[in-house]
Amino acid sequence: MTNIPNLDELILMALKEDVGDGDHSTLACIPPSAQGKAKMVAKKEGVLCGIEVGKRVFQLVDPALKVSLLKQDGDWLRVGDRVMSVEGSSASILTAERTALNFMQRLSGIATETHRMVDMLQGLHTRLLDTRKTTPNMRLLEKYAVKCGGGTNHRIGLYDMVMLKDNHIDFAGGIEAAIDRTHDYLQKNNKQLKIEIEVRNLDELQRVLDHGGVDRIMLDNFDTDTLREAVRRINGRFETEASGGITDQTLRSYAETGVDFISVGALTHHIKSLDLSLLSD
Repeated sequence: MTNIPNLDELILMALKEDVGDGDHSTLACIPPSAQGKAKMVAKKEGVLCGIEVGKRVFQLVDPALKVSLLKQDGDWLRVGDRVMSVEGSSASILTAERTALNFMQRLSGIATETHRMVDMLQGLHTRLLDTRKTTPNMRLLEKYAVKCGGGTNHRIGLYDMVMLKDNHIDFAGGIEAAIDRTHDYLQKNNKQLKIEIEVRNLDELQRVLDHGGVDRIMLDNFDTDTLREAVRRINGRFETEASGGITDQTLRSYAETGVDFISVGALTHHIKSLDLSLLSD
């Protein structure tokens, strides 16, 4: 998988949250010398994501555990498919089990939902974007899961792209002032960042078209007829993105307007985890 900075730190925090001062259920009834094998299997169909994270959980609990990966991220799982096997200390396997599953089930759920929605865009040039609506400290993993499902990452955070939303524009004194101040800021600080601006109606869009100075226009909460007109007016001068309340029921009709991107926050903040289970083998 992609290199995730501070992954071990994130996993260790998750383990500390779960284990506390000891896995007393395991300590109470499993002899320290007991050895065992376990298999992780899929209980639902979906896209696998986070297998290297799961492996690392087991390794951090007990470096002596032997973890064999039987699938890879991006694979489509069918019910009953074996994902990985773990061999070694029975106590260590039991202690690591839930944390490994928690990471992998959530990431696989995101990848599966992304895959489902990307499939709905087949034959169209529109790409599906994620947003910053992510679980704190899990953003890079969740955005990686979006990519595993075939989606496209938007900006990672506040630092890698300028996004002028309605509040920025209002506080700056208007569309033109927000754009001009952004260019001044980027020049003074020697930063080369793409600029995206949000518009809420066709009047605001026209002001952006007249002023220029952006790379992408976000068309927020437009209905499909208005969005189609907006895309026509923009006519390829800038990248276009639709956002705001777009669901799987309306996704394709929005994409058929010709918009370049559709952002869906629900990809990472309204997800049902994919059901995986660890069983003795």
